[in-house]
Amino acid sequence: MKWGFRWYGEKGDSIPLNNVRQIPGMNGIVGTLLNKLPGDVWEVNEIQELKDSIEKENLELLGIESVAIHDAIKAGTAERDQYIDNYIQTIKNLSACDVHMICYSFKPIFGWAKTTLNYENEDGSYSLVYDQSVVDNMEPSDMYKLIHSQSKGFKLPGWEEERLKKFNSLMATYEGVTEEKLFENLEYFLTRIIPVCEEMDVKMAIHPDDPPWEIFDLPRITKNLEDLKKILSIVDSPYNGITFCTGSLGADPNNDLVEMVREIGHRINFVHFRNVGFMGERKFKETAHLSTEGSLDMYAIMEALVDVGFEGPIRPDHGRTVWGEVAMPGYGLYDRAMGITYLQGLHEAAVKSKKAN
Repeated sequence: MKWGFRWYGEKGDSIPLNNVRQIPGMNGIVGTLLNKLPGDVWEVNEIQELKDSIEKENLELLGIESVAIHDAIKAGTAERDQYIDNYIQTIKNLSACDVHMICYSFKPIFGWAKTTLNYENEDGSYSLVYDQSVVDNMEPSDMYKLIHSQSKGFKLPGWEEERLKKFNSLMATYEGVTEEKLFENLEYFLTRIIPVCEEMDVKMAIHPDDPPWEIFDLPRITKNLEDLKKILSIVDSPYNGITFCTGSLGADPNNDLVEMVREIGHRINFVHFRNVGFMGERKFKETAHLSTEGSLDMYAIMEALVDVGFEGPIRPDHGRTVWGEVAMPGYGLYDRAMGITYLQGLHEAAVKSKKAN
Protein backbone atom coordinates (compact mmCIF):
# COMPACT_ATOMS: atom_id res chain seq x y z
CA MET A 1 0.00 0.00 0.00
CA LYS A 2 1.02 3.60 -0.51
CA TRP A 3 0.47 5.65 2.64
CA GLY A 4 -1.00 9.05 1.83
CA PHE A 5 -2.34 12.23 3.38
CA ARG A 6 -4.87 14.63 1.92
CA TRP A 7 -3.47 18.14 1.57
CA TYR A 8 -5.09 21.31 0.20
CA GLY A 9 -2.04 23.17 -1.03
CA GLU A 10 0.25 25.84 0.39
CA LYS A 11 -2.50 28.50 0.25
CA GLY A 12 -5.43 26.35 1.35
CA ASP A 13 -4.05 24.15 4.12
CA SER A 14 -2.96 25.05 7.63
CA ILE A 15 -0.53 22.11 7.75
CA PRO A 16 3.04 22.52 6.44
CA LEU A 17 4.09 19.61 4.25
CA ASN A 18 7.23 19.20 6.33
CA ASN A 19 5.00 18.17 9.24
CA VAL A 20 3.30 15.53 7.10
CA ARG A 21 6.68 14.25 5.97
CA GLN A 22 7.63 13.58 9.61
CA ILE A 23 4.87 10.96 9.97
CA PRO A 24 6.66 7.59 9.81
CA GLY A 25 6.29 5.62 6.60
CA MET A 26 4.58 8.40 4.66
CA ASN A 27 4.75 7.95 0.88
CA GLY A 28 2.89 10.93 -0.45
CA ILE A 29 0.03 13.34 -0.83
CA VAL A 30 -3.40 13.21 -2.40
CA GLY A 31 -3.67 16.78 -3.63
CA THR A 32 -6.12 19.19 -5.17
CA LEU A 33 -6.42 22.64 -6.72
CA LEU A 34 -8.87 24.61 -4.58
CA ASN A 35 -9.22 27.38 -7.15
CA LYS A 36 -10.85 25.04 -9.66
CA LEU A 37 -14.63 24.87 -10.04
CA PRO A 38 -16.44 21.88 -11.54
CA GLY A 39 -16.02 21.99 -15.30
CA ASP A 40 -12.71 23.87 -15.33
CA VAL A 41 -9.70 22.45 -17.17
CA TRP A 42 -6.74 21.77 -14.89
CA GLU A 43 -3.78 23.21 -16.79
CA VAL A 44 -0.41 21.47 -16.95
CA ASN A 45 1.46 24.36 -15.31
CA GLU A 46 -0.96 24.37 -12.34
CA ILE A 47 -0.68 20.62 -11.84
CA GLN A 48 3.09 20.74 -12.14
CA GLU A 49 3.33 23.56 -9.59
CA LEU A 50 1.35 21.45 -7.10
CA LYS A 51 3.48 18.40 -7.86
CA ASP A 52 6.73 20.34 -7.45
CA SER A 53 5.62 21.72 -4.07
CA ILE A 54 5.05 18.16 -2.86
CA GLU A 55 8.15 16.59 -4.34
CA LYS A 56 10.46 19.21 -2.82
CA GLU A 57 9.52 17.63 0.53
CA ASN A 58 10.46 14.18 -0.82
CA LEU A 59 6.83 13.13 -1.06
CA GLU A 60 4.95 11.78 -4.07
CA LEU A 61 1.73 13.14 -5.60
CA LEU A 62 -0.28 9.92 -5.31
CA GLY A 63 -3.40 11.24 -7.03
CA ILE A 64 -5.98 14.01 -7.17
CA GLU A 65 -9.00 14.41 -4.94
CA SER A 66 -10.98 15.56 -6.64
CA VAL A 67 -11.53 16.71 -10.20
CA ALA A 68 -15.17 17.63 -9.63
CA ILE A 69 -17.86 16.71 -12.15
CA HIS A 70 -19.91 19.59 -13.57
CA ASP A 71 -23.62 19.49 -12.77
CA ALA A 72 -24.41 19.52 -16.50
CA ILE A 73 -22.78 16.08 -16.76
CA LYS A 74 -24.57 14.70 -13.71
CA ALA A 75 -27.94 16.12 -14.75
CA GLY A 76 -27.44 15.23 -18.43
CA THR A 77 -28.13 18.69 -19.86
CA ALA A 78 -27.33 19.85 -23.40
CA GLU A 79 -24.01 21.34 -22.24
CA ARG A 80 -22.59 18.11 -20.87
CA ASP A 81 -20.39 17.23 -23.86
CA GLN A 82 -18.34 20.41 -23.60
CA TYR A 83 -17.69 19.71 -19.91
CA ILE A 84 -16.80 16.09 -20.64
CA ASP A 85 -14.34 17.38 -23.24
CA ASN A 86 -12.85 19.62 -20.52
CA TYR A 87 -12.62 16.63 -18.19
CA ILE A 88 -10.84 14.59 -20.85
CA GLN A 89 -8.32 17.40 -21.32
CA THR A 90 -7.70 17.44 -17.56
CA ILE A 91 -7.09 13.68 -17.63
CA LYS A 92 -4.53 14.18 -20.40
CA ASN A 93 -2.87 17.04 -18.51
CA LEU A 94 -2.62 14.98 -15.31
CA SER A 95 -1.07 12.12 -17.26
CA ALA A 96 1.42 14.54 -18.80
CA CYS A 97 2.49 15.39 -15.23
CA ASP A 98 2.79 11.69 -14.33
CA VAL A 99 -0.32 11.70 -12.09
CA HIS A 100 -2.33 8.49 -12.41
CA MET A 101 -5.37 8.51 -10.10
CA ILE A 102 -8.51 10.69 -9.81
CA CYS A 103 -11.00 10.41 -6.97
CA TYR A 104 -14.38 11.85 -7.97
CA SER A 105 -18.03 11.71 -6.99
CA PHE A 106 -21.30 11.72 -8.89
CA LYS A 107 -23.69 13.21 -6.36
CA PRO A 108 -26.30 15.86 -7.17
CA ILE A 109 -25.42 19.23 -5.58
CA PHE A 110 -24.18 17.98 -2.20
CA GLY A 111 -20.87 16.11 -2.47
CA TRP A 112 -20.96 15.35 1.24
CA ALA A 113 -23.10 16.47 4.16
CA LYS A 114 -22.73 16.79 7.91
CA THR A 115 -24.94 18.66 10.35
CA THR A 116 -22.28 19.43 12.98
CA LEU A 117 -18.63 20.05 12.13
CA ASN A 118 -17.54 20.73 15.72
CA TYR A 119 -19.32 18.20 17.94
CA GLU A 120 -17.63 18.12 21.34
CA ASN A 121 -16.80 14.62 22.56
CA GLU A 122 -16.56 13.65 26.22
CA ASP A 123 -12.77 13.90 26.13
CA GLY A 124 -12.84 17.46 24.75
CA SER A 125 -11.97 16.55 21.16
CA TYR A 126 -14.27 17.55 18.30
CA SER A 127 -15.87 15.40 15.61
CA LEU A 128 -18.06 15.71 12.54
CA VAL A 129 -21.64 14.47 13.04
CA TYR A 130 -24.54 13.73 10.72
CA ASP A 131 -28.11 13.70 12.06
CA GLN A 132 -30.89 12.96 9.57
CA SER A 133 -33.51 14.46 11.90
CA VAL A 134 -31.80 17.85 11.53
CA VAL A 135 -31.85 17.57 7.73
CA ASP A 136 -35.50 16.52 7.76
CA ASN A 137 -36.40 19.82 9.43
CA MET A 138 -34.57 22.19 7.11
CA GLU A 139 -34.78 23.43 3.54
CA PRO A 140 -32.12 22.29 1.05
CA SER A 141 -31.04 25.90 0.54
CA ASP A 142 -30.19 26.17 4.26
CA MET A 143 -27.59 23.40 4.10
CA TYR A 144 -24.84 25.64 2.72
CA LYS A 145 -25.45 28.20 5.47
CA LEU A 146 -25.23 25.48 8.12
CA ILE A 147 -21.95 24.11 6.76
CA HIS A 148 -20.40 27.51 6.03
CA SER A 149 -21.19 28.79 9.55
CA GLN A 150 -19.03 26.00 11.01
CA SER A 151 -16.14 26.05 8.52
CA LYS A 152 -13.76 28.11 10.73
CA GLY A 153 -13.05 30.26 7.68
CA PHE A 154 -11.64 27.40 5.60
CA LYS A 155 -12.80 26.84 2.02
CA LEU A 156 -14.50 23.44 2.06
CA PRO A 157 -14.35 21.40 -1.17
CA GLY A 158 -17.82 20.59 -2.48
CA TRP A 159 -19.29 23.63 -0.75
CA GLU A 160 -18.00 26.34 -3.06
CA GLU A 161 -19.85 29.62 -2.62
CA GLU A 162 -19.46 30.41 -6.32
CA ARG A 163 -21.51 27.35 -7.21
CA LEU A 164 -23.99 27.17 -4.36
CA LYS A 165 -25.02 30.83 -4.49
CA LYS A 166 -26.91 29.71 -7.62
CA PHE A 167 -28.71 27.10 -5.53
CA ASN A 168 -32.20 27.56 -6.97
CA SER A 169 -30.96 27.12 -10.52
CA LEU A 170 -28.98 24.06 -9.42
CA MET A 171 -32.11 22.48 -7.97
CA ALA A 172 -33.96 23.27 -11.19
CA THR A 173 -31.18 21.58 -13.18
CA TYR A 174 -31.89 18.30 -11.37
CA GLU A 175 -35.67 18.49 -11.67
CA GLY A 176 -36.89 15.14 -12.98
CA VAL A 177 -33.49 13.43 -12.56
CA THR A 178 -34.31 10.05 -11.01
CA GLU A 179 -31.89 7.44 -9.71
CA GLU A 180 -32.18 5.65 -13.06
CA LYS A 181 -31.48 8.84 -15.01
CA LEU A 182 -28.50 9.73 -12.83
CA PHE A 183 -27.04 6.29 -13.46
CA GLU A 184 -27.58 6.70 -17.21
CA ASN A 185 -25.72 10.01 -17.06
CA LEU A 186 -22.83 8.36 -15.22
CA GLU A 187 -22.81 5.62 -17.85
CA TYR A 188 -22.60 8.26 -20.60
CA PHE A 189 -19.70 9.97 -18.81
CA LEU A 190 -17.71 6.80 -18.13
CA THR A 191 -18.21 5.47 -21.64
CA ARG A 192 -16.63 8.69 -22.93
CA ILE A 193 -13.71 8.97 -20.54
CA ILE A 194 -12.53 5.45 -19.67
CA PRO A 195 -10.97 4.76 -23.09
CA VAL A 196 -8.98 7.98 -22.61
CA CYS A 197 -8.04 6.89 -19.08
CA GLU A 198 -6.76 3.58 -20.43
CA GLU A 199 -4.68 5.39 -23.04
CA MET A 200 -3.34 7.93 -20.54
CA ASP A 201 -2.92 5.45 -17.63
CA VAL A 202 -5.13 7.45 -15.24
CA LYS A 203 -7.35 5.38 -12.94
CA MET A 204 -10.76 6.72 -11.90
CA ALA A 205 -12.04 6.05 -8.38
CA ILE A 206 -15.66 7.00 -7.68
CA HIS A 207 -16.40 8.01 -4.09
CA PRO A 208 -19.49 6.61 -2.32
CA ASP A 209 -22.38 8.74 -1.13
CA ASP A 210 -21.83 10.49 2.18
CA PRO A 211 -24.19 9.74 3.85
CA PRO A 212 -25.13 6.62 1.85
CA TRP A 213 -28.82 7.42 1.45
CA GLU A 214 -30.98 10.05 -0.23
CA ILE A 215 -31.17 13.54 1.24
CA PHE A 216 -33.64 16.22 0.15
CA ASP A 217 -35.13 13.70 -2.33
CA LEU A 218 -32.04 13.94 -4.53
CA PRO A 219 -31.07 10.58 -6.08
CA ARG A 220 -28.05 8.60 -4.86
CA ILE A 221 -26.34 5.83 -6.84
CA THR A 222 -23.21 4.92 -4.83
CA LYS A 223 -24.80 3.78 -1.58
CA ASN A 224 -24.05 0.07 -1.30
CA LEU A 225 -22.50 -3.03 -2.87
CA GLU A 226 -25.27 -3.41 -5.44
CA ASP A 227 -24.77 0.17 -6.63
CA LEU A 228 -21.01 -0.18 -6.87
CA LYS A 229 -21.15 -3.46 -8.78
CA LYS A 230 -23.56 -1.88 -11.23
CA ILE A 231 -21.16 1.03 -11.80
CA LEU A 232 -18.21 -1.31 -12.31
CA SER A 233 -20.20 -3.20 -14.94
CA ILE A 234 -20.60 -0.07 -17.11
CA VAL A 235 -17.05 -0.39 -18.40
CA ASP A 236 -15.23 -3.56 -17.38
CA SER A 237 -11.83 -1.98 -16.92
CA PRO A 238 -9.46 -1.52 -13.97
CA TYR A 239 -9.52 2.17 -14.88
CA ASN A 240 -13.21 2.30 -13.88
CA GLY A 241 -12.76 1.79 -10.15
CA ILE A 242 -13.84 2.66 -6.64
CA THR A 243 -12.71 4.87 -3.80
CA PHE A 244 -13.51 2.56 -0.90
CA CYS A 245 -14.46 4.98 1.88
CA THR A 246 -15.08 3.03 5.06
CA GLY A 247 -16.67 6.01 6.80
CA SER A 248 -19.15 6.81 4.04
CA LEU A 249 -20.26 3.24 3.34
CA GLY A 250 -19.92 2.28 7.01
CA ALA A 251 -22.43 4.94 8.07
CA ASP A 252 -25.14 2.51 6.96
CA PRO A 253 -25.05 -0.52 9.29
CA ASN A 254 -26.58 -2.61 6.51
CA ASN A 255 -23.35 -2.32 4.51
CA ASP A 256 -20.97 -5.21 5.27
CA LEU A 257 -17.62 -3.59 4.51
CA VAL A 258 -15.59 -6.79 4.67
CA GLU A 259 -17.93 -8.49 2.21
CA MET A 260 -17.69 -5.47 -0.06
CA VAL A 261 -13.89 -5.57 -0.11
CA ARG A 262 -13.89 -9.27 -0.91
CA GLU A 263 -16.48 -8.79 -3.70
CA ILE A 264 -15.01 -5.76 -5.48
CA GLY A 265 -11.51 -5.44 -4.03
CA HIS A 266 -9.93 -5.99 -7.44
CA ARG A 267 -11.51 -2.72 -8.57
CA ILE A 268 -10.65 -0.60 -5.53
CA ASN A 269 -8.22 2.10 -6.74
CA PHE A 270 -8.10 4.23 -3.58
CA VAL A 271 -9.04 3.82 0.10
CA HIS A 272 -10.31 6.32 2.66
CA PHE A 273 -9.89 4.60 6.02
CA ARG A 274 -11.88 5.95 8.97
CA ASN A 275 -14.28 4.85 11.68
CA VAL A 276 -17.79 6.00 12.56
CA GLY A 277 -19.86 5.60 15.70
CA PHE A 278 -23.60 5.00 15.44
CA MET A 279 -25.58 7.40 17.62
CA GLY A 280 -29.11 6.45 16.58
CA GLU A 281 -31.24 6.03 13.48
CA ARG A 282 -29.31 7.65 10.62
CA LYS A 283 -27.19 9.56 13.09
CA PHE A 284 -23.45 9.00 13.42
CA LYS A 285 -20.22 10.71 14.34
CA GLU A 286 -16.74 10.35 12.91
CA THR A 287 -14.59 8.93 15.67
CA ALA A 288 -10.92 8.25 16.23
CA HIS A 289 -9.72 5.56 13.84
CA LEU A 290 -9.40 2.69 16.35
CA SER A 291 -12.00 -0.08 16.26
CA THR A 292 -12.65 0.44 19.97
CA GLU A 293 -13.63 4.08 19.36
CA GLY A 294 -16.40 3.48 16.82
CA SER A 295 -18.75 0.91 15.35
CA LEU A 296 -16.56 -0.58 12.60
CA ASP A 297 -14.08 -3.46 12.83
CA MET A 298 -11.10 -1.72 11.31
CA TYR A 299 -8.79 -4.74 11.60
CA ALA A 300 -11.22 -6.96 9.69
CA ILE A 301 -11.43 -4.35 6.91
CA MET A 302 -7.64 -4.02 6.70
CA GLU A 303 -7.27 -7.81 6.71
CA ALA A 304 -9.69 -8.04 3.77
CA LEU A 305 -7.71 -5.38 1.86
CA VAL A 306 -4.52 -7.36 2.43
CA ASP A 307 -6.21 -10.60 1.36
CA VAL A 308 -7.40 -9.16 -1.96
CA GLY A 309 -3.96 -7.72 -2.65
CA PHE A 310 -4.80 -4.01 -2.54
CA GLU A 311 -1.60 -2.03 -3.20
CA GLY A 312 -2.92 1.43 -4.11
CA PRO A 313 -3.04 4.71 -2.18
CA ILE A 314 -4.70 4.66 1.23
CA ARG A 315 -5.14 7.58 3.60
CA PRO A 316 -6.63 8.35 7.01
CA ASP A 317 -9.84 10.31 6.71
CA HIS A 318 -11.74 12.91 8.72
CA GLY A 319 -9.82 12.97 11.93
CA ARG A 320 -11.09 14.63 15.06
CA THR A 321 -9.82 18.05 16.11
CA VAL A 322 -7.57 17.46 19.13
CA TRP A 323 -5.06 19.29 21.36
CA GLY A 324 -6.44 22.74 20.50
CA GLU A 325 -5.38 22.59 16.86
CA VAL A 326 -6.88 25.18 14.51
CA ALA A 327 -7.55 23.40 11.23
CA MET A 328 -10.16 22.65 8.62
CA PRO A 329 -12.86 20.49 10.29
CA GLY A 330 -11.92 16.85 9.77
CA TYR A 331 -8.50 17.69 8.35
CA GLY A 332 -6.21 18.51 11.24
CA LEU A 333 -2.72 17.04 11.48
CA TYR A 334 -2.68 15.34 14.86
CA ASP A 335 -5.59 12.92 14.78
CA ARG A 336 -4.95 11.92 11.18
CA ALA A 337 -1.27 11.30 12.05
CA MET A 338 -2.39 9.04 14.88
CA GLY A 339 -4.84 7.45 12.47
CA ILE A 340 -2.30 6.56 9.81
CA THR A 341 0.12 5.02 12.28
CA TYR A 342 -2.80 2.88 13.49
CA LEU A 343 -3.53 1.89 9.88
CA GLN A 344 0.11 0.94 9.41
CA GLY A 345 -0.01 -1.18 12.57
CA LEU A 346 -3.13 -2.98 11.38
CA HIS A 347 -1.49 -3.57 8.01
CA GLU A 348 1.68 -5.00 9.55
CA ALA A 349 -0.35 -7.32 11.77
CA ALA A 350 -2.55 -8.49 8.89
CA VAL A 351 0.43 -9.15 6.59
CA LYS A 352 2.35 -11.10 9.27
CA SER A 353 -0.75 -13.09 10.22
CA LYS A 354 -1.31 -14.00 6.58
CA LYS A 355 2.29 -15.17 6.21
CA ALA A 356 2.07 -17.19 9.42
CA ASN A 357 -0.99 -19.04 8.11
